Amino acid sequence: MINWLDFHSIKRGVTLESVLRHYHVELRRSGKDQCRGCCPIHRGDGPDAFHVNLARNVFHCFACDAGGTVLDFVAAMEHCSLFEAAQRLEAMLSSSAPMKLAQSEKELVTERRRVSAPLNFALTGIDCAHPYLAERGITEKTAVEFGVGFYAGSGLMHRRLVVPIHNAAGKLIAYCGRSVDQTQPRYRVPKGFAKSEVLFNIHRAAATGETSIIVVEGFFDCMKVHQAGMRSVVALMGSALYEPQRRALLSRFPQVILMFDGDITGRKASIAIAAKLRLHCPVQVVDLAVGVQPDQLSMEEIRTTLEPALQRRLAVR
Repeated sequence: MINWLDFHSIKRGVTLESVLRHYHVELRRSGKDQCRGCCPIHRGDGPDAFHVNLARNVFHCFACDAGGTVLDFVAAMEHCSLFEAAQRLEAMLSSSAPMKLAQSEKELVTERRRVSAPLNFALTGIDCAHPYLAERGITEKTAVEFGVGFYAGSGLMHRRLVVPIHNAAGKLIAYCGRSVDQTQPRYRVPKGFAKSEVLFNIHRAAATGETSIIVVEGFFDCMKVHQAGMRSVVALMGSALYEPQRRALLSRFPQVILMFDGDITGRKASIAIAAKLRLHCPVQVVDLAVGVQPDQLSMEEIRTTLEPALQRRLAVR
């Protein structure tokens, strides 16, 4: 039996702007209802080749000659037929978080999005068993738990290892894409994402009920410590502690353990951050050997390295 689809209703029901946001396409406004930028379909270098008319809900690339409606765009991005594209869009329309936006809520895709606003989509087809994860010491079980894996789909995260980032309430707010083949930049996040306003893994750490928190620099450091059995751990996504992050720590954890990279930057950062936090709570600094990062340690080495700090933590409870 043929499953009929109303193409006209689908094209009216889903805005091209929302679909562009779904694929992490970054454009800039060039007129009242016009946007332009690099083409996400053939991923060319032309900075103005791809044009979008938001009022008419159509697009055209002057380099690869792709163009049409929201159906044509999805078909081109997914390398599928128009019927298959319509099926995907119909599923989006009928989902609990439809992609259609009210006119009053429309915003340019390059405008800064509040980091606290949950995404209205989630990437699918993520490979949590990609070899790169094993190379970094991350088990498939941990990768599945964190939702980390290789994404071969189209858009900003194309052929990158994606790391979902959640707010303190556990809502998905962004993806960070890590290069696995020397492609630059090494890390890529959506334009407008403010990492200074969130701590990676804060929702899982808070759910443990622990009174102390282990703070590390990066995603893989955090996942390795979590994998070693110490689940009250967060990452700064860098070596700086910003005021929103400081407030998030102090509002949930009376004690802090810092374990930064064993390089000059990590040592300086841990000293500065410890001094800032000690005005409000007990802080312990775990110094690693020169040149060593937490994610380079084995599970046993992580436990052994953190054990003295954890014992002292127990003593002051």
